[in-house]
Amino acid sequence: MRQNPLKKIVELQKQGKSVGIYSVCSANGYVIEAALKRGMSDGSCVLIESTANQCDQNGGYTGMTPADFRKFVLDIAEKNGFDKDRLFLGGDHLGPLTFAGKDEAEAMADAEELIRCYVGAGFTKIHIDTSMKVNSDDPDVRLSDEIIAGRGARLAQVAEETYKELLTREPDAIPPVYIIGSEVPIPGGAVGSEDNGVQVTKVEDFKNTVAAFEKAFAEAGLGDEVWDRVIGVVVQPGVEEKDSGCTEYDREKAKDLMASIKDFPSLVFEGHSTDYQTKIKLRELVEDGVGILKVGPGLTFAMREAMFALENIEKELLYGTEVELSRFAEVLDEEMLKNDKNWKKHYQGTELEVRLKRKYSFSDRCRYYMPVPAVEAAADRLLTNLRTHGIPLNLLSQFMPIQYTKVREGLLENDPVALIEDRITNTIDEYLYATHQRELM
Repeated sequence: MRQNPLKKIVELQKQGKSVGIYSVCSANGYVIEAALKRGMSDGSCVLIESTANQCDQNGGYTGMTPADFRKFVLDIAEKNGFDKDRLFLGGDHLGPLTFAGKDEAEAMADAEELIRCYVGAGFTKIHIDTSMKVNSDDPDVRLSDEIIAGRGARLAQVAEETYKELLTREPDAIPPVYIIGSEVPIPGGAVGSEDNGVQVTKVEDFKNTVAAFEKAFAEAGLGDEVWDRVIGVVVQPGVEEKDSGCTEYDREKAKDLMASIKDFPSLVFEGHSTDYQTKIKLRELVEDGVGILKVGPGLTFAMREAMFALENIEKELLYGTEVELSRFAEVLDEEMLKNDKNWKKHYQGTELEVRLKRKYSFSDRCRYYMPVPAVEAAADRLLTNLRTHGIPLNLLSQFMPIQYTKVREGLLENDPVALIEDRITNTIDEYLYATHQRELM
């Protein structure tokens, strides 16, 4: 059986090398293309993940099944000449998350089908997350490690069965690696805007999680070969984004947790919600044992910043003319107001405070509305207007100064899509600074 190349993260970390990988948790085409292009220029690999609420057997909020998402990503990779052997696809928070309103039997049956769809589609990094209660669980009693691990082992069994079936169709398919644990806010972001203080995972809780899962895997008949492919545990190292800032990684507060990973020669930590950490803090996380850094809103936030900057250029350039403007930001907000389910419970405050958060919050709920037809049409008009009339350097300097310099130096094309992708790349580069992930391939 071939080894999953992601296991090299563990090998290098245990050799004392500060090497990890950043994970693109996004279904946005601009973000994915920017990540693949940067991977090519960096000579490194790219890990792209979809969450259970983005893509599932019913389409998720993107309308894509896991197989659809895989094709979507591979089509972008092929268009750009990216080597698919350097591309890894992951499934995040796979379990009863989106089926939690059902009783255990039905919720877990749906979760099993979710796992089948991901593994069967060729996803090779599988985060098994059974930490959430389902409808039949007692709402007043903490879900035990044993129940969580037992449900997780059940899903791992399905994953292994599906992988064996996949091998009959694709003999070269690499085996999946698994991530366990879930010391994070719900996928998509924490509810509410108050900062109640991020609590670093207790060492005892981390070790209990590992012990419970190892026991459950064994009892489910999943041998050492399968347990050896559990490469990471999700913990909370003390990071989280807020509406207008983030809780920064503090080595001192996390030192006991980080020291504890040394007791597990086959595991690294996976850190979620690492968005908006500085590149220095990201590097410290990798140096301290976090082998996988998840980022999502931070990338689409950069994309949205670029779109707003380009609209400002459009407004100034075409002011007073008969050209129909895109009204991109206005249309985006109109669509968010028409359907508030993806932001309402996340943003609190006065009407004016919430208005500001809809546009500019670091939690970036805007990202859910980019595929809406009216928003896509406004974005297309924005790009068409700028491509038709050109982007003057003086306006580019005013609204996108970093990209202006690259255009002047001949490093970047003065094209709106290239400018958007380069703004996203600014964020990607901070993760590449931290991970040194070209050493994985």
